[in-house]
Amino acid sequence: MRYRLLGRTGLRVSILGLGGSALGRLETADDQAEGIRAVHAALDLGINIVDTSPYYGGTMAETMLGRALRSVPRDRYLLATKVGRYGMRDFDFSAARVTRSVDESCARLGVETIDLLQCHDVEFADLNQVINETLPALVKIRQAGKIRFLGITGLPLKIFPFVLERTPPGLVDTVLSYAHYNLNDDSLATLLPRLQAFGVAIIHAAPTGGGMLTGARKSFWSFAPEGIVAGCRRAVDFCEAHGVDIAKIALQFSASNPAIATVLCGTAKSEEVRRNVAAVESPPDPVMLARVLEVLRPVHNQNFSSGGRPENQDPPHRPEEAGRPSGII
Repeated sequence: MRYRLLGRTGLRVSILGLGGSALGRLETADDQAEGIRAVHAALDLGINIVDTSPYYGGTMAETMLGRALRSVPRDRYLLATKVGRYGMRDFDFSAARVTRSVDESCARLGVETIDLLQCHDVEFADLNQVINETLPALVKIRQAGKIRFLGITGLPLKIFPFVLERTPPGLVDTVLSYAHYNLNDDSLATLLPRLQAFGVAIIHAAPTGGGMLTGARKSFWSFAPEGIVAGCRRAVDFCEAHGVDIAKIALQFSASNPAIATVLCGTAKSEEVRRNVAAVESPPDPVMLARVLEVLRPVHNQNFSSGGRPENQDPPHRPEEAGRPSGII
């Protein structure tokens, strides 16, 4: 496993992190036992950062992760969770609620300190409240020793510079962007230099676009226009016809950029963990990567919204902007 610095935090994180959302969808005792095995497999293979949220599974993901980590020494992992989002339409970024949320998460996870506490999907919030109320409340909690570092997450890219330009330097340590450094949408690349200038670490999640690049039907991309879904389906079919695992190429692509500290890949299956770790041990085949990107060119960087306040959304993709940004690895 390779490791990169998590911005200015001084922490070194594995280039592949474990996303915890799948731990919130374990319905049977056998599924739960396998989920715990998946967490242990990740740690044994060198993954040292695990990301979760009280939103995932209605707190089930945090509870399951706490069970999995109960027997694991605390210095073997970095723990990231979130505040502010608790359901599909349940958002509360008030100081009182996020303060209570931190204590609730610590109890479920069985820890006294959270390494990275993130404001979850802030495009659903009044960003001025996040800046003037939520983050100052979390700074107080950090000063009390319950949090080590602070971050923000969301789908639209414009939310990150908006918040960072209006907060004191060094207050926000990380940004978590998802589904924007993928084979079909690498628009995060154009923002990376600007984010690095703020000194924040960049975390990327959903390297297969929430399943869109595997053909799996998942709720995340139910918001996507049919044209994008069909374009990704063509790439899946192309790879299947050539005996290539597109999920492997997608993960390799997302993990290949050294400006991205870690890529979160969510699973609750130990075999998938092992397969993902094996994938990031080498870069993608350049010839096959180029061919897949060509198949995806008609839908390149076409974006969509999963909700949130209209003022927080990115402008729609314009066809004349098609073409890969310079500097893509």
